[in-house]
Amino acid sequence: MPTVNMHEAKTHLSRLVDAAFDGEVVIIAKAGRPVAKLTRVDSPTTRRRLGFLADQARVPDDFDDLAADEITDLFAGTDT
Repeated sequence: MPTVNMHEAKTHLSRLVDAAFDGEVVIIAKAGRPVAKLTRVDSPTTRRRLGFLADQARVPDDFDDLAADEITDLFAGTDT
């Protein structure tokens, strides 16, 4: 686990990020005192499950036409 000073970290940030991507942990120090740790961010292991509510709800065939006249009246500004 290498320790680098702030100036070196600013100068070689790209190289340090590449090292972190490869799994190395880099400690960044200011005035000789460790202040930050640069590590790899792992991607989330859980994925969204598509279709997990399948067959638990029903969408009516005329869903797109539900209350179409009322919605049209609302946009047109007519009162029914």
